[in-house]
Amino acid sequence: METRKRSIVKAVIWNVLGLVSMTLVGLAATGSVKAGGAMALINTGIGFTVYLAYERVWAQVQWGRRHV
Repeated sequence: METRKRSIVKAVIWNVLGLVSMTLVGLAATGSVKAGGAMALINTGIGFTVYLAYERVWAQVQWGRRHV
């Protein structure tokens, strides 16, 4: 089973990558660093919350795991 700490660290790293890429996409779409950054922050906040909940739910699912 995955620990909460591991789930949080994975979510933070994933969202930092997403924040950077979404900022670049927002900049390209709007031509504004401020608007692109705002879009990226909102997306990161939502993505972090959803990803963390998703990981915790799957940590409880036993289907497809091999027991050693």
